Amino acid sequence: MEKEGKRGPNPALWWVNNQGDEVKWSFREMTDLTRRAANVFTQTCGLQEGDHLALILPRVPEWWLVIVACIRTGIVFMPGTTQMKAKDILYRLQVSKAKGIVTTDTLAPEVDSVASECPALKTKLLVSDHSRKGWLDFRSLMRSESPVHTCIKSKTLDPMAIFFTSGTTGFPKMAKHSHGLALRSFFPSWKLLQLKTSDVLWCLSDTGWVLAFLGSLLEPWTAGSTVFVHHLPQFDPKVIVQTLFKYPITQCFAAPSVFRMILQQNSTSLRFPTLEHCCTGGEALLPEEQELWRRQTGVLLYQAYGQSETGISCGTLRGMKIKPGSMGKAIPPYDVQIIDDKGNILPPNTEGNIGIRIKPTRPIGVFVCYESNPVKTAEVECGDFYNSGDRATIDAEGYFWFLGRADDVINASGYRIGPAEVENALAEHPAVAESAVVSSPDPLRGEVVKAFIVLTPNFLSHDRDQLTKELQQHVKSVTAPYKYPRKVEFVSELPKTITGKIKRSELRKKEFDQM
Repeated sequence: MEKEGKRGPNPALWWVNNQGDEVKWSFREMTDLTRRAANVFTQTCGLQEGDHLALILPRVPEWWLVIVACIRTGIVFMPGTTQMKAKDILYRLQVSKAKGIVTTDTLAPEVDSVASECPALKTKLLVSDHSRKGWLDFRSLMRSESPVHTCIKSKTLDPMAIFFTSGTTGFPKMAKHSHGLALRSFFPSWKLLQLKTSDVLWCLSDTGWVLAFLGSLLEPWTAGSTVFVHHLPQFDPKVIVQTLFKYPITQCFAAPSVFRMILQQNSTSLRFPTLEHCCTGGEALLPEEQELWRRQTGVLLYQAYGQSETGISCGTLRGMKIKPGSMGKAIPPYDVQIIDDKGNILPPNTEGNIGIRIKPTRPIGVFVCYESNPVKTAEVECGDFYNSGDRATIDAEGYFWFLGRADDVINASGYRIGPAEVENALAEHPAVAESAVVSSPDPLRGEVVKAFIVLTPNFLSHDRDQLTKELQQHVKSVTAPYKYPRKVEFVSELPKTITGKIKRSELRKKEFDQM
């Protein structure tokens, strides 16, 4: 962080909000501030190397200070989304035995309502302009702390972070990562974004996800680039479009839904003056959306794939040939293969599990274990591979094609159908705001495809039987006819995890419980 001469002209962190506030910190200032934060944790709060600290903050500058301070001190940080409710916070604090928590005043009452059930919790730090009884004021402590701090000499395999998994099929697991995850960005083979010191990267990931750590901190700062942040308490596509026009953002990393929302805006132009490169991940991306983005913006949209357990493991690297709908190739040092349930490598164009080789050597960046859960840790070890639980195929050129979670793949009349394929087809229809596709029991076929659909406002008054036929015909016309949903149910909302992923398991259970 000291080599100011190697940095670009832009700040390390450039934060804005809708009220016109702006924070710009240089790398030198970040060094000073993160040392102060490190002293707050160790001197004032008495936290030690290896202690667990829950970090539940929105996109505020302190989020970056807390993470770097934890890396400096060896405190294990555990990010969480601000969408959590009291029961989610209770579960995380109890299962992790967290010694401390850093949060904001909107969530402090939720923490206080469960704190008595968390005996390990000793320190509560508040990031706010207001004080609260029983909480330490992080900002005022920062001001009074010394900027002198010596980093611990952490080893590659020492614990660094715990990311809670999405919990789409049960309680979230604690994927523990070592400091090796941070080292991956230094690999010569790591060219996902190919950032330069002059780049300004805006990663719109929620602060509770592993992508925020990788795309909003690790990647750009390893390259000496600028991290751009908009507070964005709610996702507002109009604000996102305005921001891309107003600020010199050169690269953007976000979930497909963000790019989808931007494309739905009735903007006269989406030719953003400084935008050069876009990358997406976290869910399936429609080939049509990829093409529409290129036509509207003049910028290619690249796809990546990863998990809480692995960080980003596959991607279409900048400059690589894009195959629309594919999530790209394996990114070294990961050896990614399609495997069967025993860990045997399957040939191209055969459906199987996405596996990452972990024997004889576990590559740095793959999680260490599920904390306090050796049974679940052993379950995902499959021969020489980590079994991701995601289904996909690989083509002859090494490009991966995502099908869905193993539990989600539907077996109808001998056909294997990935829900993402059907949901992608439905998403193209103007009536569909959101959909979730699951298997539903059928006396004749064993299982059939069922679609739960949230309608767009313009179609709420349409005749449902007519709309069902239209949607079924639409899916038949854009994908293989056998994939169309034989059952359709219109719903006002879909069950989701706090990280916004659809709980298909809940919908599937509902279907099979009706038998």
